[in-house]
Amino acid sequence: MSASAESIRFVVPRSASGSRLDRFVVSACAELPDAPSRAEVQRWIESGAVFLRGAAGKAKDALREGDEVVVTPRAPRTSDAVADPSVQFTLLHIDDDLLVIDKPPGLVVHPAAGHETGTLVNGLLARGWFRVDDVADPDDAEGHLRPGIVHRLDKGTSGIMVVARNAKSREALKAQFQIHSIDREYEAICIGAPLKQTIATLHGRHPIERMKFTTKVRDGKRAETHVTPLATETGKWGTYSHVVCRLETGRTHQIRVHLAEVARAPIFGDPVYGGIPNDPHAKRLANQLGRQALHARLLGFVHPKTGERLVFTSAAPADFQAVREALLPASVTAGAPSA
Repeated sequence: MSASAESIRFVVPRSASGSRLDRFVVSACAELPDAPSRAEVQRWIESGAVFLRGAAGKAKDALREGDEVVVTPRAPRTSDAVADPSVQFTLLHIDDDLLVIDKPPGLVVHPAAGHETGTLVNGLLARGWFRVDDVADPDDAEGHLRPGIVHRLDKGTSGIMVVARNAKSREALKAQFQIHSIDREYEAICIGAPLKQTIATLHGRHPIERMKFTTKVRDGKRAETHVTPLATETGKWGTYSHVVCRLETGRTHQIRVHLAEVARAPIFGDPVYGGIPNDPHAKRLANQLGRQALHARLLGFVHPKTGERLVFTSAAPADFQAVREALLPASVTAGAPSA
């Protein structure tokens, strides 16, 4: 391989003879500081930035031993998100490749319709923690709005998130999420008394209420949640439980749907999945909380560069603890057992 100021030249070895152009370029560029994904290489090829035997190549072109491939990397699309230093969150860890944050409840993760600013991404950009100007995911049509984001928490859910600081880390973390090797634990306050169980269902968008998800689909993605009750109490306001949910998969609203539809114990305060109690005192408490009582308390993953297994934990925020104290006072006095 040799490189000029703009272009990189490869000579096809015998071992790559017969390979497709796009696959060869992905493999050949794998050791670059900001290795491109296959989708990004496809974009380069489509824009005429990859030449094979002196002419603009096509992704499916077959290679021959000794062919010259010249690649002129295209700059990634810069983020449309605007820096916003007013966004507040807690930083748990930072290094050259990633950062781990504790997201407060009420904070939207990335810009979208209705939330063009004031999101976690806006706050991260304001602090200059991205090592490259843009770590947007080229596989994501809206990736320019969410640079570095490899997973999300709902606006009302608090807790731990990992964010990539460069393209290599982004792809490595994405791969761990895709093969479900990430350790994720959440704690929730539920209405009712769910059993200890593993919930495995299909998961998809609700056919009528398009802002909701449901297990009641014929075609959907696999979703699996392990539910462990920590404490259950019945008081003058009804029966409530403090539970831990460990994820095998990470579908949108997965825990909220599984607890509501399968365990028949919706998360307290969740207005979408039936978490507003009938008792007027408990209902007032739910309205004061203003969100689902759900907290991402543990996140574990393999560091994309060092290979070290990292585990981060976070205590539930004050509003969650206040609900627990009101609905399960005996468990607070005794101390809830570890999951």
